[in-house]
Amino acid sequence: MISIFKYRPVKVPYGDCMGVPRFWRHISSRYNLIGTRCTTCGEYYFPPRTMCPKCRRDGVIEDYQFSGHGEVVTYTIIHTAAEGFDKETPYPLAVIQLNEGPRMTGQVICDPEDIVIGMRVKPVFRKLGEDGEDGIIYYGTKFTPA
Repeated sequence: MISIFKYRPVKVPYGDCMGVPRFWRHISSRYNLIGTRCTTCGEYYFPPRTMCPKCRRDGVIEDYQFSGHGEVVTYTIIHTAAEGFDKETPYPLAVIQLNEGPRMTGQVICDPEDIVIGMRVKPVFRKLGEDGEDGIIYYGTKFTPA
């Protein structure tokens, strides 16, 4: 089982950097849709939590890897994007309800005219953007029609 809590950000002196791609690979929730599940009440959480808000101290939290499959609950079409995403416009951004219950926001890779509420989606691993002058690429989960 992968634990999201065993990796912690490390302060690295300027000029002695371990590299952004290596740093991001240690964040399993970002790459593997790792959330948590309370074994006491059975609720699922994404992003991960350290305590169940329903059970409080009585809750026992464990890591859980989501399938990523779900359904579009609502969406919007982005026409004026943030810096770095302007070449991708227009694109759909949706709230996805995962099969296990939690909701998350994600880009749906499809023609903006094709997205509808209730559309079934599946996860795909894609480039999310670039950071800084060096153009360091970071990746994460987007969605495509299932």
